[in-house]
Amino acid sequence: MRDLFLNHGPVLMWVITALHLVFVVLLLNCFRNKREPIALCMGLIGVGLFYDALILALGGIPGFPLLASLSRMRFISHGALIPLLFPICAYGLRARGKALAAVWVFTALVMAAGVAQAAASVLEVREVAGIVRCAASDATPAWADTISSLLSFGTVLPLIVCGVIVWVKQKNGALFLSGLLMFVFAALGPATGNMDLLVFFSMIGEVLMMLFFWLYCLGTDRKKAVV
Repeated sequence: MRDLFLNHGPVLMWVITALHLVFVVLLLNCFRNKREPIALCMGLIGVGLFYDALILALGGIPGFPLLASLSRMRFISHGALIPLLFPICAYGLRARGKALAAVWVFTALVMAAGVAQAAASVLEVREVAGIVRCAASDATPAWADTISSLLSFGTVLPLIVCGVIVWVKQKNGALFLSGLLMFVFAALGPATGNMDLLVFFSMIGEVLMMLFFWLYCLGTDRKKAVV
């Protein structure tokens, strides 16, 4: 498996990019048909993940220009859009009124923190499996590293918990599986000692998360609120 990533990194990244684009189209089409805010939030996260994958795929082209500036936007879009997992949890639980408003206020604050950490991160060029990318260096402020870590795991864990509740109450396990698979694949790098391949593992997890987002939207039935 390791040899597969190392020998075919650029090709795999283009495949991941294409899959993200497909799920963006499917989720935004779901929003157009059903007018459900959760589908729009999922589609917007997909837009950010698509851009992320696209820039990494372009990093597989030798001498690709503007990599640094485009990578900065990659960090900013991640910080601004990943917090949408919180309202996804709220909409999944059928939150209404003040509870939903509070989630959106909290989400806006996390988005602001995410953009701030992205702007403050010090980027350095790294290469893995034939892909040149910009990643946060050791010179990045500690507070920015902390916020980045919270965005990676602190947003997925609530999705898993809410997914369990949705599964029990609404008999739809797709939201739970979206969070669980994202968490599992993000943890594969440290668990297997392949930290250099963490970017691939994480992006496979993101594709699976988007797949189950779409499956959730297909199977959702808007009924009375759970909370």
